[in-house]
Amino acid sequence: MTRSYFPAFPTDTAAIRSGAKLSAPAQSLKARVTSKDIFLRVKDSFKDIMSRKCVQTELKTTTKNDVTKESARSRKRKADVAIYLQDPDEEVAEMTKKKQYEIQTCWNSATGCTSPCRLIPTPDKEVDEPVIMNTGSCMQYRFKNIFVTPVRSSPLPVLGWANKDDVWNNLLKKDKTYLRDKHFMERHPHLQPKMRAILLDWLMEVCEVYKLHRETFYLAQDFFDRFMATQTDVVKTRLQLIGIASLFVAAKLEEIYPPKLYQFAYVTDGACTEDEILDMELIVMKELKWSLSPLTTLSWLNIYMQVAYLKENTETSKLLIPHYPQATFVQIAELMDLCVLDVGCLEYAYGVLAASALFHFSSLELVQKVSGFEWRDIEECVRWMVPFAMSIREVGSSGLKKFKGISPEDTHNIQTHSVLLEWLDRASAHRAVSSEKGRNSPVPSGVLTPPQSSEKTEMLNS
Repeated sequence: MTRSYFPAFPTDTAAIRSGAKLSAPAQSLKARVTSKDIFLRVKDSFKDIMSRKCVQTELKTTTKNDVTKESARSRKRKADVAIYLQDPDEEVAEMTKKKQYEIQTCWNSATGCTSPCRLIPTPDKEVDEPVIMNTGSCMQYRFKNIFVTPVRSSPLPVLGWANKDDVWNNLLKKDKTYLRDKHFMERHPHLQPKMRAILLDWLMEVCEVYKLHRETFYLAQDFFDRFMATQTDVVKTRLQLIGIASLFVAAKLEEIYPPKLYQFAYVTDGACTEDEILDMELIVMKELKWSLSPLTTLSWLNIYMQVAYLKENTETSKLLIPHYPQATFVQIAELMDLCVLDVGCLEYAYGVLAASALFHFSSLELVQKVSGFEWRDIEECVRWMVPFAMSIREVGSSGLKKFKGISPEDTHNIQTHSVLLEWLDRASAHRAVSSEKGRNSPVPSGVLTPPQSSEKTEMLNS
């Protein structure tokens, strides 16, 4: 239906056109409506129609212009991209040349802190002048870089189950997580370093009686030292209880079939009851905040020895099987057993202790290869270890022992006990003589019995 833009009239208007007789109202309307009125109304309607058409025309024109401008912009961007793609080297050189900005020293340089903000030039945004901040109102912050490249390079071979660098970094991180306090004896005025040595020597004897692994003893030694660093004024009558509780925890972590609780109470000869061991076990674990998986000195020695004796064609599935001679491993472990009795061992990291012990049985080149340490990293520990190595040389090494019910492949992992307290006294005497002469202990070559010539050549060439 077509819409009419003309004004509506009464129905009697038709009668007006035909000349018929109109009613009274219609006659009144005819008197009022003239030809001039109709012309004016038609004129207004025509203007209304024309104004509507003009508006529609303007809208179409605006839309067309917008599309034209957008197309022009799109063509311009495509042209810019084409210019960048034609010669990227030239464009990069031009950007580098134009946008060399100096970093504003908006932080106080006297404190050694610099602003982490940097002006990064981009192709779409240019900066006329960097904003200079008010140096007086800036707070000083120090940021820690979490992406730290490890100082020691990874000596591990290619692993089939993980990335060797990730594994090595995790080992280094764990070695720094479990910290020890070399001055913890100062917290206990009633104790002496000799008492610690006697306790650890007794724990070694307990391990040998129950055929516990070397790792179990070194875990117990770590638990004991870290626990004592959290306490104050411990009396000597409590040392045995703390030591046997530490060994009880370590055995449950490391051994497949650990001794029963009554067996640990039995070796104390009535000094510690089962309930006391259980109570002290809970106290030790709480004080250590349940951090019970350190990378011990023996663990580092296992890693170093395995890397030293691995061959290039060794299969990935056999990397966890020991490839080193058991006798050599036992000799180095015996030197470490003697060293841990001295409280001075807490001054060095476990990885440094193991590398220094290996140094006395091999060479600096081999130690650098398997540990990633430089001579400056282990020099102090190597010199500190010389008196202990000389005392073992005088009395001779105990050698490899055999245990009933233990497979020959696992014999070297069983903790043994020797007359370490006598060797410790000899080491103290050697240290006293060196101190009287007013010089540092030398680093003799071949203090201990080295491996066979063929084995040593193989270690250096591998």
